[in-house]
Amino acid sequence: MRELPSSLRPRERLLANGAEALANDELLAILFRTGTPDASALELAGSLLSKFGDLIRLQRASAQELAHEPGVGEAKAASIVAAFELGKRFMTLVPEDGMQVSGPQDVYRLLQGAMSFQEQENVRVLLLNTRNRVEGVITTSVGSLNSSTVRIAELFKDAVRRQAAAIVLAHNHPSGDPTPSADDVAVTRKAVEAGKLLDIEVLDHIVIGQPRGDRPGWVSLRERGLGFDGPVSA
Repeated sequence: MRELPSSLRPRERLLANGAEALANDELLAILFRTGTPDASALELAGSLLSKFGDLIRLQRASAQELAHEPGVGEAKAASIVAAFELGKRFMTLVPEDGMQVSGPQDVYRLLQGAMSFQEQENVRVLLLNTRNRVEGVITTSVGSLNSSTVRIAELFKDAVRRQAAAIVLAHNHPSGDPTPSADDVAVTRKAVEAGKLLDIEVLDHIVIGQPRGDRPGWVSLRERGLGFDGPVSA
């Protein structure tokens, strides 16, 4: 990209204006660092984004798949996958003093980066103390959340071991539609009953999808009164 004026080079623009000022292809070009004899890093980035359509589809691609794209190769593919993984891990960090959960929107903010775009269902359990602060986030299973096969004991194993006061269940819908299924409701009902026996309250079960128009990217089963005694009071 030496042929570009310095004011238009992605790296210089980032340093001068901040990362938020850059378009997706410019950020990707910075990861690439170099282009090929036939295309600049910026042109390669634009071509790759056009091929996959958007960042959601790009982050779902494996390193092996990306490496076979023209001009990408193993090094650039590894940089892309690593950047997406760092973003996911950052989104699931819990502050040292413990993030306080005051509603389903807090759970969504904590987990959306790691769960919204997964291609398989992913079940996680938030462990909370008596002040509803997050003490840990546990991944209990990867695969379909089926009421006939899910082991309720697995949902509570770490909560019991770490003496959590309450838990919040969360899982994603790979389709992007967070509408709860019959299995979601059945699992919730089983978990709520088990929690009563263990003296560990199930505060909520959040289904995570992707926002579409006016539809948020999550659904709270407690707010809808699904699997709980009734909807949350106003």
